[in-house]
Amino acid sequence: MDLKAKLIDISTGDAPVVLITRQAALTYDLHTADRVLLSANDRKVIAAVNTTDHGFGLRDDQIGIYIETALEIDIIEAAPVTITPVSKPESIKYIKKKMDGKELSDEEMRQIVKDIVGRNITQVELTYFVAACSIYPLSFGEIVTLTRCMSDTGVQLHFDKPMVIDKHCIGGVPGNRTSMITVPILMSLGYTVPKTSSRAITSPAGTADTMEVFAEVNLSVDRMKQVVDSVGGCLVWGGSVNLAPADDRIIRVERPLSIDVPGLMISSVMAKKFSVGGTHVVIDIPFGPGAKVETVEHAEQLRRQFVTIGKMLGIRVLVIISNGSQPIGYGIGPLLEAYDVLAVLKNDPSAPHDLREKSLMIAGKFLEFIGHAPRGGGRKIAEAELTSGRAYKKFQEIIDAQGRRELPPLARFKHEVFATAAGIVRAIDNRSVAKVARIAGAPISKSAGILLYTKVGSSVEVGDKLFAVYADNEEKLSTAVSFVATNNPFTLG
Repeated sequence: MDLKAKLIDISTGDAPVVLITRQAALTYDLHTADRVLLSANDRKVIAAVNTTDHGFGLRDDQIGIYIETALEIDIIEAAPVTITPVSKPESIKYIKKKMDGKELSDEEMRQIVKDIVGRNITQVELTYFVAACSIYPLSFGEIVTLTRCMSDTGVQLHFDKPMVIDKHCIGGVPGNRTSMITVPILMSLGYTVPKTSSRAITSPAGTADTMEVFAEVNLSVDRMKQVVDSVGGCLVWGGSVNLAPADDRIIRVERPLSIDVPGLMISSVMAKKFSVGGTHVVIDIPFGPGAKVETVEHAEQLRRQFVTIGKMLGIRVLVIISNGSQPIGYGIGPLLEAYDVLAVLKNDPSAPHDLREKSLMIAGKFLEFIGHAPRGGGRKIAEAELTSGRAYKKFQEIIDAQGRRELPPLARFKHEVFATAAGIVRAIDNRSVAKVARIAGAPISKSAGILLYTKVGSSVEVGDKLFAVYADNEEKLSTAVSFVATNNPFTLG
């Protein structure tokens, strides 16, 4: 059957969707959520069907094409589109199987990934898969298969280097921007570090969000390779280079749900490390109250899984289990975290001590792991690269190679929170800090967030400043302040 395209300037967020009138649906025996194969310009895409009476002025001989669908088939207004009904993919059975708490076979997992990449699975069906993996955790075998499949279905990079280094932190601790310091340190020592980073899912900023304050991070594969060949490494958003497209679709489902499923997270990390040709990878797993990983036992379990999967992929993995009981640095939110990174790289005396020390610890241990330094001697070498300014110079080279940006001004609406009693700061809740910063607008607003004035263990008097909230408008600031009134991240004792 052929219909004429009517372009609808609405984004569905991800999956291809089309719109037909209810009369056309009756004529062609189609129903809402059915799948159809669209063919035009020698291009094809499977889309989900929505129906309407005559919304958007749609006629019975037209098909409404949303933005993502139009891009997929490169269609123009009024062009003919051939529509063929298609049945649900076999992988729907396997998603239902996982929803019943059963383990998926290699072939079943492979088919799910294939259909995710081919967009044969709708956004709703993918959401069910993610939820099932959250309720019924993936087995080790499922994680291994998912990792391989996600890597195999995406772009794979190869650098003509004997050693390709990568780093990742599983997140959950606000302000933990160590990658932006350790990567320049390792690059300044001559190592190749093609670092792909994530955007925030549940946090006020991911590494890609903070790096985007300084430079362009949405690089194509070819552009990323040019940057790495030019300066020795990069700090880019992994979602722009199609390294593991199934993972990118999964992440888009996790983000609005504000969940981070452990098995999916491990596969996500290792698939992308494998895809960039990583030979040696360091994984930071912070643990503590309010972090993604709350116990050392869980951290050890993840460590074993990362190391074992690394061996199966031919990657040497060093896992560092670190203290994640409070935010790292002073700034929470892309711009405020960028200020912290710059202060450390420039050896500013006011730079956050914890961010500096953790970055040096990770870089030092990794240098020992790869044989660059003897046991116990890595930190000294890493610190020399930092204090000499060589790491800062390399960071500037990365920024210039990726495309420098001017730092935006800090959000102009500010509210400071003061201590109402004297005492010691006993705890700073990671989740509450992240929530306040996100309510204030981070990471969508680069200049919004929280600035901490003090950390755990510090003594405060009545009236001392604890932290400040920054927002781009008064409404967001007011909402954040209201949240703080009943969910103050600071515990004094």
